[in-house]
This record gives sequence, C-alpha cells and structure tokens, in this order.
Amino acid sequence: MRAELYRAGDPGQVVAVAIWEGGQARLEVRAPDPSGLEGLLKPTPVLIDDPALRRRGTHGPTLLQPGDLEWFRAALLSRAPELGLAVRFVPEAAPGGWDPAGEYRTFRQQVELLVGSNAGRTTARA
Repeated sequence: MRAELYRAGDPGQVVAVAIWEGGQARLEVRAPDPSGLEGLLKPTPVLIDDPALRRRGTHGPTLLQPGDLEWFRAALLSRAPELGLAVRFVPEAAPGGWDPAGEYRTFRQQVELLVGSNAGRTTARA
C-alpha cells in the first residue's frame, strides 16, 4: 500500500510517500524541510476511535499495535494532521485484477492477498 502526504493547503506538492510492503513501513521524504516526519511511522501503538475495529458490545477507542496494515493506516491518519499534513492512499495495480471466482474470500483475506502480491510474493489459499 502506498500513501502520499501533502501540505493540507497544497495537494499537488507531495512532501513524503509512506509505503507498506512485506510487513514493513517505510517513508520516502521528498521535501527539503522534513520537520517532524520521522515520528509518523514510529513503531508505537496508535489509539483510534473506529467502530469497525471494536468487538461487539464494546465502545470507545481501540489500541492498535504496530506491525500490520491497519496500524499503518491509523498511524498516518492520526499523526499527519498534527504536522499540518493530509494523507491520500494511492491504489497500486495488482496483477490479475478482479477474480469473480475469488469471491469466497473475506474482504480482509482479499486485501492481504493483494498486498502480498504487490510485495512480489505469491500466496496460495485453499
């Protein structure tokens, strides 16, 4: 997965690109003054208030530990505004495209498969 970070008032000027690949996050700085960017992907837990991440019958924020795609997205979405930045997630072309025979997979399994294929790995599912 790829995310572009830009100044909130200037979406045409990309300051940095964050990439999630093979279970690792990395940041490519493209601006001459990268003040504060080093903390964006610091491997620390992120607190996010997203109902989709809660267990049934619970309420309040959820603590996401570093190391997965959900943490990567949450870290960028929660930390970038503090630096005056906005984030846009850029789709990357996945080999093969849509597979109607693969509709038996859950959404999460499909995302993992696509993210894994972008890293150059092949993942077999039974």
